[in-house]
Amino acid sequence: MANNKMIVEERVRDIGNFLVGRLLPFRKKRQVGPFTFIDHMGPFKIEKDKGLGVDQHPHIGLSTLTYLFEGQVEHRDSTGAVQIIRPGDVGFMTAGKGVAHTERTPTLEYNNPDASLHGYQVWVALPKNDEEMAPRFDFITREDLPTWQEGGLTLTLVAGEGYGKRSPLPVYSPLFMLDVSAQEATELDIAGNLHGEIALVIAKGQITDGEETIEAGQMLVSKTEDECCITLGKDSRVLIFGGQPFPEERHMYWNFVSSSKERIEQAKEEWKDKAFPKVPGDDTYIPLPS
Repeated sequence: MANNKMIVEERVRDIGNFLVGRLLPFRKKRQVGPFTFIDHMGPFKIEKDKGLGVDQHPHIGLSTLTYLFEGQVEHRDSTGAVQIIRPGDVGFMTAGKGVAHTERTPTLEYNNPDASLHGYQVWVALPKNDEEMAPRFDFITREDLPTWQEGGLTLTLVAGEGYGKRSPLPVYSPLFMLDVSAQEATELDIAGNLHGEIALVIAKGQITDGEETIEAGQMLVSKTEDECCITLGKDSRVLIFGGQPFPEERHMYWNFVSSSKERIEQAKEEWKDKAFPKVPGDDTYIPLPS
């Protein structure tokens, strides 16, 4: 592996009923462009008493992007947003100065014997000038995302700009996130089509980069912008994301991201004091980790 690239192994963590795989951050690389955090959910089978059930918790200074391959997630937040997110849709909650939300398997899914869940949640840090913006929730259906064919590949631009296209999802800094599927082994040319730091999450199958093979559950991070091309194996699926890094360091504690350590301390106290806005009609509360 050339010294301008790193391979990252998925690390498992527990979120109640489920184990999820965390890919970012890791010790040698805290961010890729403005992306600060990636969790891989599933694939899980939804059972009668076992679904996704993340109770009310807070965020500041970031946007959470939920993108599914299988299943459904019901999103509710303190702006009043209620939305079922399905495969290929994008749920994008911008926390700004502070938001609380829940993420749960919709009730009807428990009656579906074939119900499953597989997808990713990605956190995108906000630029310093937008860290205290008013919270909001944006939702884009899969039909409204740019999708196109290149040889044996199907590409969807989930967020940002790339390959001469722009996603309708509102974002706050130069970035990109693409979902790429290979029907047959195919080269993908990246140079000149994506700008900024680049990472590739292998969701299914494998990719090759020169003589190196990167398998499902791993992430390839390029430390330079001049990555020229990769080869996706037959029936592989890859998420590509990245963009321009911020000039300031970002600090992270639990669900809080900020350019200011003092702001994170303030958010911790506000959550402990139950001073955050609440999800309407929801009295659940995940305590601040000790």
